[in-house]
Amino acid sequence: MKHMASARKNTRSNGSSVETRRGGARFVLCVRNKDYAASLEVRKIYQTLADDQAQKHGHLRVIDESGEDYLYPADYFIPIKLPQSAEKAVLKAGA
Repeated sequence: MKHMASARKNTRSNGSSVETRRGGARFVLCVRNKDYAASLEVRKIYQTLADDQAQKHGHLRVIDESGEDYLYPADYFIPIKLPQSAEKAVLKAGA
């Protein structure tokens, strides 16, 4: 399992920053950012990438403010479902 961003080790994904899972991208709303104020903004929508190992350990792989994906505690986020038009706009803006 890769370390969280605060560990300052190589936590970059080997995969693409845009990944879909079962028909579309997955998004979360950030509700906490303790210890990660530079990387996460509360009340902001973030895209997540599939990472079964991270989920087993209570983490999510999130594309943060750096534009890279890192592991963060899952309880810092609430999963959300975006309307298709909003999802397309968010993905286009991040491209």
